[in-house]
Amino acid sequence: MNKPLRRIAIFCGLLVLALLVRDNWLQYVQADELRTDTNNRRVAIERYASPRGDIIVGGDPITGHAETTSGDFKYKRTYKDGAMWAPVTGFVSQAYGANQLESIEDGILTGNDDRLFFRNTLDMLTGKPREGGNVVTTLNAAAQKAAYDGLKAQGAKGAVAAIEPSTGKILSLASYPSYDPSTIAGSGTSDEEAWKKLQKKSNPDDPMLNRALREVYPPGSTFKVVTAAAALENGLYNSADEKTNSPLPWTMPGTRTELKNEGNIPCKNATLRVALQYSCNTVFGKVGADLGNDKMLEEAKKFGFTSEQFTPVRTSASVFSSNMAPSEVALSSIGQFNTATTPLQMAMVASAVANDGKLMKPYMVDELQAPNLDTLEKTDPEELSQPLSSKNAQILQSMMETVVEKGTGTNAQIPGVTVGGKTGTAQHGENNSKNPYAWFISYAKQKDGSSPVAVAVVIQDDKAVRDDISGGGLAAPIAKKVMEAVINSK
Repeated sequence: MNKPLRRIAIFCGLLVLALLVRDNWLQYVQADELRTDTNNRRVAIERYASPRGDIIVGGDPITGHAETTSGDFKYKRTYKDGAMWAPVTGFVSQAYGANQLESIEDGILTGNDDRLFFRNTLDMLTGKPREGGNVVTTLNAAAQKAAYDGLKAQGAKGAVAAIEPSTGKILSLASYPSYDPSTIAGSGTSDEEAWKKLQKKSNPDDPMLNRALREVYPPGSTFKVVTAAAALENGLYNSADEKTNSPLPWTMPGTRTELKNEGNIPCKNATLRVALQYSCNTVFGKVGADLGNDKMLEEAKKFGFTSEQFTPVRTSASVFSSNMAPSEVALSSIGQFNTATTPLQMAMVASAVANDGKLMKPYMVDELQAPNLDTLEKTDPEELSQPLSSKNAQILQSMMETVVEKGTGTNAQIPGVTVGGKTGTAQHGENNSKNPYAWFISYAKQKDGSSPVAVAVVIQDDKAVRDDISGGGLAAPIAKKVMEAVINSK
């Protein structure tokens, strides 16, 4: 072979070798990446080629599927009472992806999870179409309906979170205003228009915001439960009924500013019980200042503040600051200044008190099921922390029960059931210029001493008459309905 032909042959051989290397690289090294690439149309077509598994509440699916009438995608997601359940399910859309449970448990719901590999292989050999598994939640349908209907009737922005104290099971997550995920499940013009209307820039009410998990609010006087726990745990006071060292008026340390109470209430040297019953700012502000920033922060962290929770949906971290001046600690200890929290966090506070001081990790997925309903994974209750001793928790229970018996929380009373609670009216806007937030946290306790539910409610009513806004007036009746729903479903 002459020299030019030999060079051409070598060059062609190198080209063939490069082609083989590239082909093997695509098939074996980049196969998974290309298979799951969102820009790969085949991936999306396969994703919607079979019905999606369901999200289950109380044995019944709250999701479904429907065949599409046009386009490449055969099926799309449907929702039952979509607006009510949106804070739990999230959405899955042919055009806009997915979030919350629909995203986190996507592998199970689509049938693509590795734990379904052998089943999928058998189905492929037998010609059976792929099926998705199910996500079984801890939610209580009656409690969710009571929460959502209560918020809707109020007509204001707000949220509800309810927990089973002994396990951490989330029983209700409601947010208002909400949206129906079915309206954005497809990829057509109507879905595009619906999506635009749901965006905050088009709708200031921000209906897609999960207020139960992702919005933090100043908790106002509901935070005094945490401050009372800190006082008991650190030995500042040892019972609910000993007099506190709480002068009236009381000037915050390092300032010339008096901390005011709401109205003419008996706060001078009041006991912790009386102070919680009447919601004395001076008593709990001074408790926070006396304990100091470090001890207050330590107690807040034990309840879950400063940490994100994963239920498995991520929740925003609630806030209690460090490195504050004594006066700022005083304000933070009554739920003002920088203190901010999610409704789920405040339900956790009430839950820990109700559960004799033990805080369980909140979760909303009870189990994951294969398409044949076999259990793939089961969630076991897990202790998160011990914010206060059993003795001190029972002291705090008696204080919160006084609030409902004859304090600011009487609207939460349930005949034949012991209810403990705390109201809150939290400042909103610069110099408290906007209507305040109305809060109520509570738990119900049955005759055998067990507590089936702890709940937190927050209402933001920008249209209400300012003087008519109170946690006991707006939020407590909703909490009562949620607690009754849980008790009646047992």
